[in-house]
Amino acid sequence: MAKKKPPPHAVEQYALDVRDGKIPANKWSILACKRHLNDLKTAKKRKMYFDTQAADHAIDFFPEFLLFYEGAFSDQPFYLTPHQKFIVGSIFGWKRNIDHCRRFRTAYVEEAKGQGKSPLVGGIGLYCLTFDDEPGAEIYAAAVTKEQAGILFRDAHTFAEKSDSLRDILQIDKYNIAYKAENSFFRAISSEHRGLDGKRPHVALIDEIHEHPNDMVVRKMSAGTKGRRQALIFEITNAGYDRHSICFQHHEHTEKILEGIIEDDSWFGMMTGLDVCPKCEAEGKTIPQDGCPDCDDWRDEAVWEKANPNMHYLGAPFVDYLRRQVEEAKSMPSQENIVKRLNFCIWTESITKWIPTDKWNACAFDVDPEALKGRTCYGGLDLSTNIDLTAWILVFPPEDDDGRYEILCRFFLPEDNMMARVRKDKVPYDVWARQGYITLTPGNIIDYAFILSQIEQDSKDYFIAELAFDRWGSQKITTDLQDLGFEVDGKKSLVQFGQGFGSMSAPTKEIMTMVLSGVLAHGGHPVLTWNVSNVSIKSDPAGNQKPDKEKSVERIDGAVALIMAIGRALLGGGQVRSAYDGLNSEEISQRMVFK
Repeated sequence: MAKKKPPPHAVEQYALDVRDGKIPANKWSILACKRHLNDLKTAKKRKMYFDTQAADHAIDFFPEFLLFYEGAFSDQPFYLTPHQKFIVGSIFGWKRNIDHCRRFRTAYVEEAKGQGKSPLVGGIGLYCLTFDDEPGAEIYAAAVTKEQAGILFRDAHTFAEKSDSLRDILQIDKYNIAYKAENSFFRAISSEHRGLDGKRPHVALIDEIHEHPNDMVVRKMSAGTKGRRQALIFEITNAGYDRHSICFQHHEHTEKILEGIIEDDSWFGMMTGLDVCPKCEAEGKTIPQDGCPDCDDWRDEAVWEKANPNMHYLGAPFVDYLRRQVEEAKSMPSQENIVKRLNFCIWTESITKWIPTDKWNACAFDVDPEALKGRTCYGGLDLSTNIDLTAWILVFPPEDDDGRYEILCRFFLPEDNMMARVRKDKVPYDVWARQGYITLTPGNIIDYAFILSQIEQDSKDYFIAELAFDRWGSQKITTDLQDLGFEVDGKKSLVQFGQGFGSMSAPTKEIMTMVLSGVLAHGGHPVLTWNVSNVSIKSDPAGNQKPDKEKSVERIDGAVALIMAIGRALLGGGQVRSAYDGLNSEEISQRMVFK
């Protein structure tokens, strides 16, 4: 008789229920759950595993050791909701084969106000203090101000005081919780008066990161973990409004991991909220649009659970609270954005994204450099500052009506500061370099000789009809390019490509058209894909568009180089079926300026 298959673990069951639509969830929560399910299938190949006993040990700690201390649940055991079990079980259950230590070293959790984030994280701090097998563990509730850090620490402190079991093993003072048996402690710290300096956290719990004015707390806590076997940085937050903040950087990083744009096995992400409809998303909208009948409406109770996954476990008082918040926002428009951010996890500063990830990924058609030899192409060169990514893009127009625009990508980065940029940007430059997608140049600044050498080789392999560049900071390299045979006016033309609406708008829009119609082939190049995903769009009153370098907080060099190359290809005889069919070069030029 065949053995009965055991039921799924609580973490897997939650992921299945979300994936299958049994639990209402937004796009990012669904992707987080799908990531877990996919990881279970590919774990062996990727040298990691899910330890159900470790997951259960952390999950069971809460009801066995912690009692709620206020409200309707006062004096009741802290039983985790399915959503909370997914978070805790994922963080403590996933391990690496190499050392059997935790896989996840950063956790970013973004969800609405009132979902029990602070008590949850306070409980995690106590668990890591007592049961995480880390001698001399330093656990910190870290924040910008003492007051903010104290809020999270207060939850942990009160939990410890109310627990008979924890009181027996812990020394609990007003500002410190000590576990003498392991020479470990848990305390609140802030950036005030250099309080973050010299710390070596095993776990850093960072509350309301959307309120942080800079990255100081995260940076110093992360720097202090280098000597720890399985350090954990746990960030919890509501949605914010500042798209230049450290919070939004981590929000976007989480998005890219969940969408599969970048791979980071050390980063756990869970973001609740409301959904943008497919039509608005295709138009680059990043938040639900008021007045759109298909976007989630923050005033509609039917979608509230997406942003408030513990809503029904909190009961009628919490639902009534949400109703009051919404009614107040309706009658006081000044409160609307606050309610959207705090209660429904909607980032209130709207931006327009360029190309939906799924549409871009659908254009990952193979591109064969050998088959392109001898073909006419157009180049775009976006020079970075001397320490950043530089992009050199070649675009090959189709040779017949059924062909595609094909793209070859070259990226360059200084070798000596690459790992510093990996840590700063949280992007796998090192992996991409090993895979051949980035060329590392010697030293700590970009060596333009390598770029020139690549352009020279490409000039031998392909006919580069035009090379477009941004004149900013390019005087030296353009002189060198002339030495390679490029001319300001000639068969191999050097073209200064302006970065304003006049030059950028038409190719920016046209690339979207190419992607949607499937006539662009980019070969799935991961660096270009990442660059494109980072682009936010700026529009003027006339409807012209270009990349918004201020709101595109991560690198977009490859996207800018692509726009320049496509712009020259359109003028130079490209075959794409586009809005410019039937127009001569002068007419296209006029459209590029005045459209």
